[in-house]
Amino acid sequence: MSGVPRVYHRFAQVGDARVFYRETGPPDAPVLVLLHGFPSGSHQFRRLLDALGARYRLIAPDYPGFGHTEVPHDFSYSFESLTDVVEGFLDAVGVDRFVLYAFDFGGPVGLRLAGRRPDAIAGLIVQNANAYDEGLSDLARAMIANQPGVDGAEDRVREILVLPVTRDQYEGGTADPALVAPDGWTLDQHFLDQPGRKDAQVALALDYHSNVARYPVWQRWLAEHHPPTLILWGRNDAFFPEPGAHAYRRDLPDAEIHIFDTGHFALEERLPEIAPLIADFVGRTWKKEAA
Repeated sequence: MSGVPRVYHRFAQVGDARVFYRETGPPDAPVLVLLHGFPSGSHQFRRLLDALGARYRLIAPDYPGFGHTEVPHDFSYSFESLTDVVEGFLDAVGVDRFVLYAFDFGGPVGLRLAGRRPDAIAGLIVQNANAYDEGLSDLARAMIANQPGVDGAEDRVREILVLPVTRDQYEGGTADPALVAPDGWTLDQHFLDQPGRKDAQVALALDYHSNVARYPVWQRWLAEHHPPTLILWGRNDAFFPEPGAHAYRRDLPDAEIHIFDTGHFALEERLPEIAPLIADFVGRTWKKEAA
């Protein structure tokens, strides 16, 4: 079909990791790096790749412990180690300047990456990726309280790694659950149930408090660098409520904010409204780059 982009599914070797990624778009087009959330993978961007791939180069990797990416059994899971792999991945595929799309876990990974490589960030798209205290719900705070050495913490994390919870992360807060395809949460649970994957997610959950500790660092980075920023937010997110979106304005007064009547995985229900906003933002941002 004319106008439908080809989406390539590849692996890149990054040290001992074999990183799976999806890529589409002209090789010389503006680059959009898509960082996924929990408990998902690059497949969460499948429709966005189709929607924007004719105009832009989109690259979506799976982190270690997610999707099709393969790492040694003794890989040490933390948000620092995820960032190490994503940073090495970008070197492996030859990307040194891009607009960053950060969703959920993509926030702490992406903002760590931005701190390491500020010159790589042409612009920032934030979708339900929190960096402010007021963006944490009571449910999120309870999960973050599960830290190493806390009695029962691991068991409480394992309780959320089951199909009903995975499904609710997709359908919860949506205006019309019929618009959310079951493919996403079904595939997420498939990967969660693979050998060793729940152990990886427990390790990351117990490390999540390290992200909250970095909020002041990331806020300073945003205030100092002022990247062009588009904020997209599902207001009914059970973990990251709407105040987290507006809080970015403290450090990014020119940020563009769009709030949608949906849940955590906003692209699942609201892609027809969101994709044009992303396309316009990337186009304007890259035009300034070329000026």
